Amino acid sequence: MTGTPVIVNGGAHGDVLAGALRRAAPNETFVHCGPDDPVPGDHAVLVTLLDDPDAVRRLLRPSVEWVHVLGAGVDGFPFDALGGRRLTCSRGAAAAAIAEWVLAVMLAFEKRLPQSWVDGPPPRWNTASLGGLSGRTLGLVGVGAIGTAVARRAIAFDMEVLACRRTCAPAPVEGIEMVADLHTLLARSDHVVVAAPATPATRHLVGADTLASCRPGLHLVNVARGALVDQEALRRALDDGRVARASLDTVDPEPLPPGHWLFGHDGVRVSPHVSWSAPGTMPATLALFVENLRRYRAGQDLQGLVDAEAGY
Repeated sequence: MTGTPVIVNGGAHGDVLAGALRRAAPNETFVHCGPDDPVPGDHAVLVTLLDDPDAVRRLLRPSVEWVHVLGAGVDGFPFDALGGRRLTCSRGAAAAAIAEWVLAVMLAFEKRLPQSWVDGPPPRWNTASLGGLSGRTLGLVGVGAIGTAVARRAIAFDMEVLACRRTCAPAPVEGIEMVADLHTLLARSDHVVVAAPATPATRHLVGADTLASCRPGLHLVNVARGALVDQEALRRALDDGRVARASLDTVDPEPLPPGHWLFGHDGVRVSPHVSWSAPGTMPATLALFVENLRRYRAGQDLQGLVDAEAGY
């Protein structure tokens, strides 16, 4: 299969993305194609972003044998057009960066940052009522690459770590207690991190019913997709004190329209889907694809395979 062209679908950033791929794999041929451009070759590979699912659909010509999404999430992918072709993603490339962001917002909540900073003489020095992570309980909704990376760091802070997942698979690392359901997780946790895939089955996974089980004063962190949290149910839980803070790097819709209530609520901290950002994230994302491309050329098993039926 040597010489099979790699079709790059990056939308407005396609030329930049193709250039980055050429630098990462200088012996390969990368061709930036728009959705209506001809796809060269009889055994093409498509590497794509998911900014425009319709463009992906139109590029899934019969000559495309394998598709790789440059990202961990594949929600929005046109699975009905995939057929029997293999689909992979860059699962895990941003896990370290996202886990660091999660620890940062948990520490900010416990240490009352930036509220505890002063820009003038306070009424009293050496007086505060701050929390900590040691001895707190972290609940993980999903323990894939991101959840596992969060768990490792939380364990280093002497947190108790609980997790629930769709399957009955064992904990991926020592120190995680697997629990049976989301109600149990929420009832026992001080911080809950949503890190599960976005599929039709997980829409509003965290909703009115499950939030009714949460320990009062919960800190909810969402680094998955906004649709996993019922935001109207979250607003009610914030207003009655069941949830003390929601740190949301993903919301629904994205971007939020001006004036949306999430921007102005005292208990909400919104960031514009940037938890993935770190110096090593993009090189790791490209490296995962390049390694898969090497495996594809050699006829070996691919990494990061997506289960089209499950949607992740």
